Amino acid sequence: MEVVLMSLAAATKYFFEQAAQGLDLEPGVKQMLETPQRELLVQVPLVKEDGTLEVYSGFRVQHNDARGPFKGGFRFHPSVDLDEVRGLAALMTWKCAAVNIPYGGGKGGVAVDPFTLNKRELKQLTRTFVSKIFPIIGQKVDVPAPDVNTNAEVMGWFVDKANELARDDVRGIVTGKPIGIGGSLGRTEATGRGVALTTLRLLKWLGKDPTKMTVAVQGFGNNGSWTAYYLHQAGCRIVAVSDVSGGFGNEEGLDIPAMMEYCKTSDKHLLAGYPDADPISNAELLEGKVDILIPAALENQITKENAARIQAPIVIEAANAPTTPEGDAILNERGITLVPDILANAGGVTVSYFEWVQNLQSFYWDEDTVNTHLTNIMHKAFDDIWNLAKERDLTLRTAAYTIAIERVVEAMKMKGLFV
Repeated sequence: MEVVLMSLAAATKYFFEQAAQGLDLEPGVKQMLETPQRELLVQVPLVKEDGTLEVYSGFRVQHNDARGPFKGGFRFHPSVDLDEVRGLAALMTWKCAAVNIPYGGGKGGVAVDPFTLNKRELKQLTRTFVSKIFPIIGQKVDVPAPDVNTNAEVMGWFVDKANELARDDVRGIVTGKPIGIGGSLGRTEATGRGVALTTLRLLKWLGKDPTKMTVAVQGFGNNGSWTAYYLHQAGCRIVAVSDVSGGFGNEEGLDIPAMMEYCKTSDKHLLAGYPDADPISNAELLEGKVDILIPAALENQITKENAARIQAPIVIEAANAPTTPEGDAILNERGITLVPDILANAGGVTVSYFEWVQNLQSFYWDEDTVNTHLTNIMHKAFDDIWNLAKERDLTLRTAAYTIAIERVVEAMKMKGLFV
């Protein structure tokens, strides 16, 4: 029988409503929190090298700006649609509020397979998309960033077109840029560093020694590889990792720096063919006997179909929405400690915030300053959420959403958006 998985938008709404039940929100306030403030659908035409015209659909959803400018990446992927972007925008609102950085939530994208385009076509597509959404974005209004299939180079094209349209230097209109045009030191590693900081903070609260912990990381892209790297540095034994090309395990511990070096020169920068570990399946990684499981790849990885077989007593959601609501309920029933995505992977948007601050001030920090501020914010956010969970007998996910919702509602109240 085919398993029908909940969309990211539906899952985000479910977790929001789970937390909102304990907050006695007025129906109108709840509706304001659930409904995006603005949704934009645009045509993105592209004349290809062979002279044919392709027209793609582009989206920008602005969910809530009560606490500050809309913030969230934009992606190039064939699956992009309004429902997906809407869910990701809401997730950004709660993520920024959970770690208490002064942003609201937004998200965008173009429904295109970027691997069918050459570099000139991809650059033109980016610049056209910028021109289409430019009327509703701005460095103090809505600040995009990289996401799936968009990187620092794409952000460079983005800011160049934005500067042209603004007839001004508006480098703070987008984050994740190359260092030479306003990017921040430490941004590349930030999401993985944040996941590692969160994991180590949890271990401290639980009184566990990192050097005695075994870890499996699903996903070895930017997020997963840096997560594994920093936990490896902290003394954890990383016994399994995987990417789209397959998984690898070693009970004695994997050499994470060596695997990262291998991926720099491997075909498509994937793990396939790595010689110094045993191949394992995705199911073996997720369901293996480890102390900490870190899904850092795709959505819907822990579901009602496999949640009962998860052996790790700790799950850290490095990816967005890797656990379905049904899977989440099973993990909770089994007493598994889960750190939710809106806390665990917030290191990326936090250092994007630092980049934005540096752009607005035209004053740039060294990497130690970036990392010190990131550590302080992630530790404070974790401690606030942990303490609320213990105080109100909540899961860490519900506690994170509760804090986020309370902060957004308070900001809306202060602005007089409802009385």
